[in-house]
Amino acid sequence: MVSNMLLPKEFTLSPAYPNPFNPTTTLSFALPVISNLLIEVYDINGRLINELIKSNMHAGYHSVIWNADNNASGVYFVKMVTPEFTKTQKLMLVK
Repeated sequence: MVSNMLLPKEFTLSPAYPNPFNPTTTLSFALPVISNLLIEVYDINGRLINELIKSNMHAGYHSVIWNADNNASGVYFVKMVTPEFTKTQKLMLVK
């Protein structure tokens, strides 16, 4: 028997850590149900820079590391999208 106590109760995108960062930051998120998940990074002009996750994911707590070594210093936005939830967060890359 699987306990539901270990599953998150809601969708969340936790604040990136560290932020500001150089060159990597960790994005932690929670899914209360199996979800078709998309996590993307955009530059300040709204151009897609990186697709970090595009897949069906199990419910639970997860994280992904963004390595921005090949990107210029500046402001970026990470966007988490599921059919039930969307959240955007500002990141600052300082080299």
